[in-house]
Amino acid sequence: MVSIQFNPFSPEARDNPYLGYKELREADPVHFAPLLQLWVLTRHADVSMVLRDDRFSADRRKSTNPIATQAQTMREEGPFAQANTMLSADPPEHTRLRGLVSKAFTHRRVEEMRPRIQEIVDTLLDEIRDQTEFDLIEKLAYPLPVIVIAEMLGIPSRDRADFKRWSDDLVSTLGGPNTPPDALERAQKSAESMADYFRAVIEERRKAPKDDLLSALIAAEERGDVLNEQELLATCMLLLAAGNETTTNLIGNGMLALLRNEDQLDKLLADLSLTESAVEELLRYDGPVQGTARVADADVEIDGHTIEKGQLIFLMLGAANRDPAAFPNPDSLDITREDNRHIAFGAGLHFCLGAPLARMEAQVAFRTLFERRGRPALVTDEADWNTNFILRGLERLPLRFAG
Repeated sequence: MVSIQFNPFSPEARDNPYLGYKELREADPVHFAPLLQLWVLTRHADVSMVLRDDRFSADRRKSTNPIATQAQTMREEGPFAQANTMLSADPPEHTRLRGLVSKAFTHRRVEEMRPRIQEIVDTLLDEIRDQTEFDLIEKLAYPLPVIVIAEMLGIPSRDRADFKRWSDDLVSTLGGPNTPPDALERAQKSAESMADYFRAVIEERRKAPKDDLLSALIAAEERGDVLNEQELLATCMLLLAAGNETTTNLIGNGMLALLRNEDQLDKLLADLSLTESAVEELLRYDGPVQGTARVADADVEIDGHTIEKGQLIFLMLGAANRDPAAFPNPDSLDITREDNRHIAFGAGLHFCLGAPLARMEAQVAFRTLFERRGRPALVTDEADWNTNFILRGLERLPLRFAG
């Protein structure tokens, strides 16, 4: 009888979920969690398989699990009621929704954005050039992705603060079935506010299109071959919410990992050409998205366990990325790691659309910060983690630099 239980809400799991992942992976890798009434997978091979297997659906509406039911209640009362999103759709709907939007996130298109991303990072660092101590989250990791995705959508700079607040409220509901009622209410109001905002901007773009992603989405909606109006609205909201929180966490988690592994920080500071491989290792080591969910579309057996149709499965990406069967010395940070087949961005049809953009933002942010400011130091050894076990990130990360 396996006594270990999956409880991502404990203080210990918040500070370091990887110890619990290791215990589960070794003792009960296909684990049923009574607390959440769902299955939890922690091995790289199992997680990768489910992400690519069409017997498992991304549409949480197919499950009667309390977490899925809570999310569906919000959908039914809000602007997502009439439309699925790329994140929660299966083919052929997923294929249609992703088709046009993906053109804005190809490696080539993102590479064309590098000069502008560099300019944004430089501007943010210029604003704190005289400060020897500052919060990395507040001054760089937080504003950078908001500015980038807002500019892609063609949103004025004066509205960025509203955008960040709305998206923060939305992602706060991903913390599980114990999300406080006030957080759900706040998220609902923010979803409505965001929807109202986009409706107004969409109306403006219909009359006067611009060279931005929103205008391109509207053009496709008007042709009737890709997006209907509700899908257009839901897609814009998804891009905003998904486009900032995760990149913020990547930069914050990554910096903390480097500071807690000084040999790797020394190696990177000595050779900033390692930044690209360093970002990949930081994604593997303490990625911003710890898990995702699927619903069994049929009874499926995994390692002797029958997962019944309709049951919800948590695929713990963070656990899979520390699996010794896939990564030598998985609990060691190695910024020169070769053959780094991490799944921080998922896998299969739902592989993160924004992966090239997130990678570039992090690469530019780390390299430019180190070039301009040199070696950072932690102001405090205490890590201020958020309470969201799906989107793992720091509330703040105070750093000190030499004058």
